[in-house]
Amino acid sequence: MVPVEDRRLFRAFHHLPHKLYRHDPNWVAPLLLERQIHFDKKHNPFFQHAKVQFWLALRDGEPVGRITAQIDSLHLEQHEDATGHFGFIEGIDDPAVFKALLDTAEAWLKSNGMRRMLGPVSFAMWDEPGLLVEGFDRPPQILMGHHLPYYEKLIEAQGYAPAQDLLAYEYPLAQDFPEQLQRFIDRAAKHDEIRFRPLDMKNMAPEIVLIRDILNDAWQDNWGFVPMTQAEIEDIASMFRYLLKPDAVVIAEYGGETVGFAMGLPNLNEALKGLDGRLLPFGILKLLWRFKVRGVKSGRLALMGIRRKWRDTPVGVVAALLCVHKAKVSDFARPAVSAELSWILDSNERIKKMLALFGAKVVKRYRIYEKAIG
Repeated sequence: MVPVEDRRLFRAFHHLPHKLYRHDPNWVAPLLLERQIHFDKKHNPFFQHAKVQFWLALRDGEPVGRITAQIDSLHLEQHEDATGHFGFIEGIDDPAVFKALLDTAEAWLKSNGMRRMLGPVSFAMWDEPGLLVEGFDRPPQILMGHHLPYYEKLIEAQGYAPAQDLLAYEYPLAQDFPEQLQRFIDRAAKHDEIRFRPLDMKNMAPEIVLIRDILNDAWQDNWGFVPMTQAEIEDIASMFRYLLKPDAVVIAEYGGETVGFAMGLPNLNEALKGLDGRLLPFGILKLLWRFKVRGVKSGRLALMGIRRKWRDTPVGVVAALLCVHKAKVSDFARPAVSAELSWILDSNERIKKMLALFGAKVVKRYRIYEKAIG
């Protein structure tokens, strides 16, 4: 095990998945340039409140595994549970490799005062949390992970137990809502007390502040919640600016107050397929043609939140249903034929019941593990 501290080792860290997944037809290589930026302390605001260490497992000088360990000060302030995280775990099908990876991360976290390890969380719950344990036959949606089936047994063999499952639902956009639900939506839509509007792209700064405020309020009681910082939402917005159309974000208002919002993303992974993570020499042209000209056939409802004040009220219920409905019929959604609604906590019975009403089906399951290390 060697710590990753120079450009050569970081290059090996980023390229290892290309070796491991070369025979997996459903894996989509992330853009190497984007990964380099994401792991750069100067560019990723996660590092403003977290301490992170990277390792590579080498065998005869060749990389066979990788892992990170991170201590998030915002998580510790929120939960006071002496918990650190591991992330970005990848490796060959060898128990000794996974033991070395996890033992090294555990030892580092323990030496920094942590008594519990959760993961994989890469880097945070707002990022790509969880290990894929069901749904290997489908490519990952944008900003969702993909793993090899043997990871589950090799992680559990090191004493890790499930802490929480995250679900991904699929909804065919051409599918009608159940008749009873559609009648309710039609009646609710006739009342003009609840208004809906798209994202105001000309006033992005206050819109970003608003969305962060809704998210941090709506998600505050969720398992594993850590508040999103202003720098983090600005970083996300700078990336999504090139993907979003105004009606991809639906904002619900009632009585002069913002009730909630929903945001959909086109599945950029469709356009990245087969580029091997490279933009040069011809990757950028292929990417632009696939994404801007041909278009993608799937999307993801990536973020949604209803303020806690309204959550258990008729206004909140109607706003949630109509946000999803309006995202479904928007110009943004029209080129796509299916949408993934992800991720949803398996413990969130309220949202699971709503998605069951829509006729959405679980197609993927991600798992976050835990282990006492103190």
